[in-house]
Amino acid sequence: MQTDAQIQAHLENLIDPNSGQAYGAVWQVTGDSNRLHLSLTLGYPAQTEQDALIARIKESLAEPRDVLLDIEHQVESQATQGDIPGLTGVKNIIAVASGKGGVGKSTTTVNLALAMAKEGARVGILDADIYGPSQGMMMGFAEGTRPQVRDEKIFIPPMSHGVQVMSMAFLTTKDTPVAWRGPMVTGAMMQILTQTDWNDLDYLFIDMPPGTGDIQLTLAQKVPVAGSVIVTTPQDIALLDARRGIEMFNKVKIPVLGVVENMSTHICSNCGHQEAIFGDEGGDSLAAEYKVDVLGKLPLSLAIRQHSDAGNPVVVSESESEAAGIYQSIARKLGATLASQQDNQFAMPTIGMSDD
Repeated sequence: MQTDAQIQAHLENLIDPNSGQAYGAVWQVTGDSNRLHLSLTLGYPAQTEQDALIARIKESLAEPRDVLLDIEHQVESQATQGDIPGLTGVKNIIAVASGKGGVGKSTTTVNLALAMAKEGARVGILDADIYGPSQGMMMGFAEGTRPQVRDEKIFIPPMSHGVQVMSMAFLTTKDTPVAWRGPMVTGAMMQILTQTDWNDLDYLFIDMPPGTGDIQLTLAQKVPVAGSVIVTTPQDIALLDARRGIEMFNKVKIPVLGVVENMSTHICSNCGHQEAIFGDEGGDSLAAEYKVDVLGKLPLSLAIRQHSDAGNPVVVSESESEAAGIYQSIARKLGATLASQQDNQFAMPTIGMSDD
């Protein structure tokens, strides 16, 4: 039987599948002749990984004793771009973006947020797509839902599935178009962001509108963003637009934490045959080009679409499904990547005009 010190040393060198690095000195080991009790403290939430990690530890150690594992997390606020003041009640803001519409960005945002909450984090969603807000419907809010208001100016975000949500959908009706010019749109986005009483969030996911326009520039200049996620499909035109999104975040010094490839393959519901109808390995080539990770690949799935439209996303409605498992893996990898960021304070670039 190995000593506690030997087990401790072994576990510290074990590779964390979410970060790709050794766990290091984050373990506590106690045991007796019948039971081994382990405590793991991570910088990101990973509660759903407990059973798999216990099995891996027992196999790795060839440990005959019962293994008890407690996974705890301490999410810290990470560095952001420039000297922008932090947002009250929020530790880390993560922008979920795409270069173009129709690639499943909002679906990714909602399932990623719910997956992160299931891992044990306190999570919120800000729907920054002022013209076409969709998070209200995807999170299952009844039509006509309105946030409570405190002191005539502070929104109390409604909650669904344990996640705090704020959206323009709560302030308009589905039949009311938002016919606003750019400054009004960015003003509305900043208002619902800064005048919402976010309650002790580890992560606030911002569902960005497609493109690289007013909302994105305002976000970069006025909002303390810890990192971004790029959502794309393998299709060449989607990858072209995703590159623009990555380039924009690079220019404003917001780290790109990884790429999520939607509609990676189509799986026939009758025979199970898989076919890459939108292209093959596009997300991998994009990630390699910009030296970021592919956080995960989602199939073109009828269930994902149906559950999102019904306001009951697949992470909560089919929590044991393959798709839900992929979202959970993406959430853990995202949290680990953000926690391991070594970036220091950033300086905002100056904007100039040129003829080329």
